[in-house]
Amino acid sequence: MNTIKVANSNLNVPEIALGCMRLTDMTQPDIARLLHSALEEGVNFFDHADIYGGGQCEAKFAEALEMTPRLRETLLIQSKCGIRKGSFDFSQEHILQAVDGSLERLRTDYLDVLLLHRPDALVEPEEVAEAFTILQESGKVRHFGVSNQNPMQIELLKKYVKQPLIFNQLQLS
Repeated sequence: MNTIKVANSNLNVPEIALGCMRLTDMTQPDIARLLHSALEEGVNFFDHADIYGGGQCEAKFAEALEMTPRLRETLLIQSKCGIRKGSFDFSQEHILQAVDGSLERLRTDYLDVLLLHRPDALVEPEEVAEAFTILQESGKVRHFGVSNQNPMQIELLKKYVKQPLIFNQLQLS
C-alpha cells in the first residue's frame, strides 16, 4: 500500500483509510475478518468517532483486534468528538471526556489523530486550544484536525490552537 506524507507532520498514512462507522451492524467474527484483511492489504489507518454506534464501534474494533500494545504500535487510529445528541459541544470539558472515553473503548493510551467532528457555530476557540494542549502534553493525542469545516472556521481555530491542524476530513459519501 502506498503511503502519503501528511503536510506539517511526521505522519505517513496509507492511501486508504477504513471508516469504522458501521461496525455495530456487523457480527464480531465479520469485524475481525474485515480488520485483519485490511491490515494484510496494508490498510492500518482506522477512522472512528465517539458517537459511532454510541461508542460501540470503538469497543468492537478493539475487541475484534484483541488490542495489545505491540499491535497498537502498527496502527494509526483517528477518532472524532464534538457531537452530542442533537447538538455540538466543543467545550474543553467535553473534548477531554470524549477522548478519555474513546481511549478506554479502544483499549489504547493515545490517539494518533483527533478531529473536531463537524463545525460548531458556537465554538469558543480558547476552550478548544486548552483541551488540545492538555491532550498533547499528556500524550493522549499526537495530531489534531477538523472535519467538514470551511477555511474561515479553520483560520479562526488556528488563531488559538498551538498544534497544526493537519486534516480537514470532508464527507464525500
